[in-house]
Amino acid sequence: MAEILADLCGTDPADPFPLWNDGAVGRCFNQLVLNTLTHVIFTLASSCYLGIPRFQHPGHPSSHRWRCRIIASFLVSMLSLVDLITVLVIFDTNVYVEVLADSVCLLAWIVHGLALIILYRSVYRISRGPVVLAVMVLLPAPALVITLVWYCQTGAISHPLQPLHIVRLVIVSMQLVLLLGYLVAFIAPSSRRNYHSSINDASERTPLITHSLFSGEQIVAEDGEGWFSRIYYCWLNPLMMQGYAGNLNSPQNVYLLPYRLRTKNVRRLFDSCWQKCKEEKASVKVQHSSSRPTSTVNADLQNGPNHIYSSSSEVHQNLSHQPQTAETDVRLFSVLHKAVGLRYYCLGILKLFGNLLAFAGPILLNLLVSFMESQSELLRWGILYAVGLFASSFVGAIVRNQFSYEVTKVVLAARAAVISAIYHKAVCVSSTTLSHFTVGEIVNFMSTDTDRLVNFFPSFHELWSLPFQFAVTLYLLYLQVGVAFLSGLALAILLVPLNKCIASYIVENNKEMLKHKDSRVKLMTEILSGMRVIKFYTWEQHFLGRVGDCRKKELNRLKALKYLDAVCVYLWAALPVVMSILTFVTYVLLGHELTAAKVFTALALVGMLILPLNCFPWVLNGILEAKVSLDRIERFLQLPDQDIHSYYSIDGPNDPNLAAELLHSSFSWSVPVLGNRDFHQTSESASPTKCLQLSDLNLHVNKGTLIGVVGKVGCGKSSLLSAISGELNWCGGTIYVSSLHDGFGLAVQEPWIQYATVQENILFGKRFNSKLYNDVIEACALTDDLNILPAGDQTEVGENGVTLSGGQKARIALARAVYLDKDMYLLDDPLSAVDSDVADHIMEKCILGLLKSKTRILCTHRIEFLEMADKVVLMDSGRIVKTGAPSEILPLVEAVPRSRRNCGKYKDKGDKDEENLEIEEEEANETMDSPVPEDRTSIQEEKKVGAVAFPVYKAYWFAVGSCLAFSVLLSLLLMQASRNVSDWWLSNWISSLQKTEHNSTRDLRIARLSPHLLLFSSGGLVSPITMADTAPTHPNSTSNVKFYLTVYGCIAVANTIFTALRAFLFAYGAICAATVIHNKLLHRVLKATVTFFDTTPTGRIVNRFSSDLYSVDDSLPFILNIFLANIYNLLGMLIVISYGLPWILLVIAPLAVLYFFIQRYYRCTSRELKRLYSITLSPIYTHFSETLTGLTTIRALRATNRFEEQNETRLEVNLRCLFACNAAVQWLDIRLQMIGILVITGIATIAVIQHVTRSVDPGLVGLALSYALSVTNLLSNLITSFTQTETMMVSVERAEEYSTDITVEPQDGLYQVSPAWPDQGQIEFQNVVLVYRPGLPNALDGLNFTICPGEKVGIVGRTGSGKSTIFLALFRMVELTEGQILVDRMNIRNISLKDLRSRLSVIPQDPFLFSGTVRENLDPSSYHTDEMLYDVLEQCHLKDVIIRMGGLNAELNERGRSLSVGQRQLMCLARALLTQAKILCIDEATASVDQKTDQLLQQTIREKFADKTVLTIAHRLNTIMDSDKVLVIHAGKVVQCGAPEVLSEKLGSYFAQSVYDGQE
Repeated sequence: MAEILADLCGTDPADPFPLWNDGAVGRCFNQLVLNTLTHVIFTLASSCYLGIPRFQHPGHPSSHRWRCRIIASFLVSMLSLVDLITVLVIFDTNVYVEVLADSVCLLAWIVHGLALIILYRSVYRISRGPVVLAVMVLLPAPALVITLVWYCQTGAISHPLQPLHIVRLVIVSMQLVLLLGYLVAFIAPSSRRNYHSSINDASERTPLITHSLFSGEQIVAEDGEGWFSRIYYCWLNPLMMQGYAGNLNSPQNVYLLPYRLRTKNVRRLFDSCWQKCKEEKASVKVQHSSSRPTSTVNADLQNGPNHIYSSSSEVHQNLSHQPQTAETDVRLFSVLHKAVGLRYYCLGILKLFGNLLAFAGPILLNLLVSFMESQSELLRWGILYAVGLFASSFVGAIVRNQFSYEVTKVVLAARAAVISAIYHKAVCVSSTTLSHFTVGEIVNFMSTDTDRLVNFFPSFHELWSLPFQFAVTLYLLYLQVGVAFLSGLALAILLVPLNKCIASYIVENNKEMLKHKDSRVKLMTEILSGMRVIKFYTWEQHFLGRVGDCRKKELNRLKALKYLDAVCVYLWAALPVVMSILTFVTYVLLGHELTAAKVFTALALVGMLILPLNCFPWVLNGILEAKVSLDRIERFLQLPDQDIHSYYSIDGPNDPNLAAELLHSSFSWSVPVLGNRDFHQTSESASPTKCLQLSDLNLHVNKGTLIGVVGKVGCGKSSLLSAISGELNWCGGTIYVSSLHDGFGLAVQEPWIQYATVQENILFGKRFNSKLYNDVIEACALTDDLNILPAGDQTEVGENGVTLSGGQKARIALARAVYLDKDMYLLDDPLSAVDSDVADHIMEKCILGLLKSKTRILCTHRIEFLEMADKVVLMDSGRIVKTGAPSEILPLVEAVPRSRRNCGKYKDKGDKDEENLEIEEEEANETMDSPVPEDRTSIQEEKKVGAVAFPVYKAYWFAVGSCLAFSVLLSLLLMQASRNVSDWWLSNWISSLQKTEHNSTRDLRIARLSPHLLLFSSGGLVSPITMADTAPTHPNSTSNVKFYLTVYGCIAVANTIFTALRAFLFAYGAICAATVIHNKLLHRVLKATVTFFDTTPTGRIVNRFSSDLYSVDDSLPFILNIFLANIYNLLGMLIVISYGLPWILLVIAPLAVLYFFIQRYYRCTSRELKRLYSITLSPIYTHFSETLTGLTTIRALRATNRFEEQNETRLEVNLRCLFACNAAVQWLDIRLQMIGILVITGIATIAVIQHVTRSVDPGLVGLALSYALSVTNLLSNLITSFTQTETMMVSVERAEEYSTDITVEPQDGLYQVSPAWPDQGQIEFQNVVLVYRPGLPNALDGLNFTICPGEKVGIVGRTGSGKSTIFLALFRMVELTEGQILVDRMNIRNISLKDLRSRLSVIPQDPFLFSGTVRENLDPSSYHTDEMLYDVLEQCHLKDVIIRMGGLNAELNERGRSLSVGQRQLMCLARALLTQAKILCIDEATASVDQKTDQLLQQTIREKFADKTVLTIAHRLNTIMDSDKVLVIHAGKVVQCGAPEVLSEKLGSYFAQSVYDGQE
């Protein structure tokens, strides 16, 4: 080293590096330390700002200051270049150090100038920029001053014959002047504009970018960045700063995706690849079957799952669902291969290069240790080895990091493509085909299956990389012990069939677990949708049991998976120990003699097998899981799309007035057979004989006519509209629609309301037209309703419109259809959910008003409105029985008796009192029947901030179980302790051999090294095998080897036992935690208040039960296991290092501090990004569920393209957060790798220097090197695993939030009621006041009335007057604010909810059925016999329908969609008949049945509930005209009460006016 410094500085080798020379600072010290080193630091500091993203800002403050600094920087660099040329011309004795100094200075100022340009174009331009750069500029100043003083002292100015020295003096002077100008430009004040006042001085001291800087324009990630920024992720620094400052509060704070990863661009690429695959498939089929018609091939080529529709016709342009034949079997894997295959496979080159560089490290370490042991090798070789070690580690770290990052980008693109394809397929496939699947199943395709599918990408390259590493390691082992390694290898090969068997069981259990998970998520979705019904009937325990059964089956499969994984991991983890013992025994039996060098070198090589052997099972498992999910998604994507071309006749009759025509048409709801499917068959796959069929339909519809459709319940009226809109399976005949491309104005019987504002629901994506909008609001009788909403039409309604009454939902759905201005309207009984006067208004103003020029097909049971129809169609059993004028058809249908038709009596009086009624309505504040908090019904999902709280970890600890958790930690401690004891024992063995051996041989020098370093000993990789006849170096070696090997074997066996104990205990603990967390969450949610479900989207709750529980079940235990192992490994390694070489702590201490700050800086951002990612998942699921629920309406209104765009938008927001998460991980990784490389290189450099001075033991230096490398990698893994554990704990946090924070209903009561209560049925409302939420108007406002035992009471009032709220109060669905309700003189507040609700009976307004058998829907608890069930079905006129379906064990679709709405209402009536409750509440129970059936049902109710108290809410006044009493409710108060005969005679009253309107 002295010679090198002497040659470099031109000094005396005896004193090559003088700090002080001739009364001045040494020239070499000045140039190397004060000049070169400071410029190196200056360069590194400047380069860190090369990747700052560009940011356009309207202002140009401080531009002159920035330009002065930039110009000064490049002038200094030019002066350095001139000085460099001058030095080369002079060529003094110290020319080398001068060239080095000038070269570094030139590079430093160029880099700094570029950094200033980039900063000027970034957010820093509005300030002075980072102060750290200004400080760095001052660092070279002392060297320049010393140089200037030196020139003055040496008299360079007084020698005119040496002009070049004068030039150098001038250059130094000019550099100092430029530095001064630079500092003046930085310090000089400048006027700032007002919009810069938000940035304070702190932003100049630290490069902190506040949220305000990002509010104006969002930054695009990565695009346009330079190589340095891409390698070190400098473009991510501002985002990391935001996260550290706690400003990542919304997804809008996250960078935009790079252009190539935008969802639209990915989908466009995926579409084109799908189309190419279809064309290739079709061409192959044509070659194999030349007789196939060309038209069929062309039809096959028109679509893909993400088809960009051709423009061959207007129909093709506008229809979002295009034909796809069932034979199109494009493989998803082929499409992904074509889309991302080339780019992904090329990444394998990076992987291979990284693996080769990983093996370069050990070779260089081997050479370096050999150099340290040698006394004759030249110094330059040691320096070369150290530099080579740095270079290989540096390049390898960058290559491996870039490989991981690029793979995550491929994963992101594949995820976007697959999710978009699933969404597109869901909106394109026909309704009958889609009925194979439930919402929960398809959501699982988008979540769990997609996650598992994209996991293939990181696993595939490991599939070939790990065997490659394994093979190289085996070869090196062969060089040590020869063919003896084959015995250990044979054991590994024998384990392959066992692992294959385990893998097959894993795949089988995985499939079964996914099926049970699908069933559970599907059931939970149904439960959440029908929560009111469950609470009304007190079915919580029943459904708790059903979900528990599904969860139990799922956990059984999960338990099998965890234990199989534990066995697999244990076998591969124990294999290296067993392999080493077998290898040594075989080596001895072959006649060779064991030596310490051979033992430890072989052990080190066997230890290198741990990574490929341990990782390979996980890689295989990931690929097998990906294959299962790929098959599931592939089969779903291969479902046939809705075939519009074959469904409709494009060329219709030559009649310009024809709107639609059906000629001998037949349709069916039966589900088509899809061939072999691996999906579990659901109830939807019923045979065609059990489904309603429309047969031989003949219908001629002219443009602008009103067609009425009538018939009894279940006759096929709604199915006729579905057939016209294309939702059924076409079986024959001809169907023609003139305005097919424009779609239909569809108002279905069950209104579909979006989770949006009222205005957004009505506009439905169409541009706002004020006049049309107001006309539609008035025509649909929504004016009064909007006036009472907190924010008018800007009020956000709940999911599925849960915060609206049934009538309000129906009218909003109708308004949406009317506003879209279609040519044909299909109206499925929109008048059933509204009262008489509102129905009259809608009929007059809307159907016969705004829509008078449109073609209208109206299905209704209220035949009094069909007298104005142009034609009436009578249907029965799926056939059109007769078509004709209203006067011809309506008499055939038994209508309402009109015994009180005294038109003149009420007309005048009604007009006279109209003004009084209007005044009364203005004075009363009408309220809704359901809660509407302020202007938005949904409580926005809160994003937790800061670290995951300690109570979350505590909750998981108790979920595992304190004793079990302690046992897991103890087993980890014993496992790590046995491993460290084995290392200590090996060291002790080496020490004993050193004591017995006195001759310094090469083998003994190797033996002083750590067993981990024996791989790198000189000759360790190439030395020949020591034969038995070779003279032993120490006679006692054989007995020593046997003794130490025996002890080591015992320790190894103990280690394997503890490893197995830890694996199985952890698996059992994970199952326990998953069980406890799910049960707590489920129990809490089922006990939550109705308000919680009204204000929380179903998708948000389902997200807890799907994605979050999946993390708790699988992801969290896996990463937590790794994290705990890393902690114990780190502690054990620190103890071993401290015991063997205490001074190494001087290196570890600052490293630990640096790591601490880096991980804290990273974790703050990573934690927030993970939370944002979790939060942005819920809107995707909510929107998807909402789309599937309203798919019929969306397709009829031709809005599928817009909904796909909305899905893309939500998906892109989610992917932005995911991309930022992945980039942050790589940002951390590259920095940790660089720090580790600097530490290793530093230790290697120190080792070379101390080797020259003979002041260090090579063994100790080698031990420090090996353990320093291990600690660095371990700390990197520790931070990564800790961060991943923390992010996974967010799922526990979210589950725990619902398990503890949501408000639950008070379950217990003060009194225990008798089994016969209520035995009379008396009801008293005493000054009842009910408010849904604080700040809202009273839904019930001082309500007072008394109902005597056995009375039949009718409740009437306008929509939203509070009628249904009375039932909610009676069932304590919402607790009273004031007053009390007495049932049989007992305050219901003092009675437990179970006792109260089980003793009352209700038929709710929205008929809700669950998927399952008819028996389960009628009698979930199996209290009644089959005879009793058939008896109530017969009373409800459903027995014949149920028998045709297959009897009581017939399966019903999700939400009972296999039955019509009217039939579902009859099923709810059958439930009520079974309860035999003393009090029956009927809420619009027969609104969707025909009047004949209604009369029969009313007769049944009168007979079966003759001695019961019956409360009936009805819009058909004929259903309550025989009641004992009628309550007229208005604005939450009773405005009229009395017998119907009396009230109808009271002129001007609301009831009398309603009777008159109904008779009109």
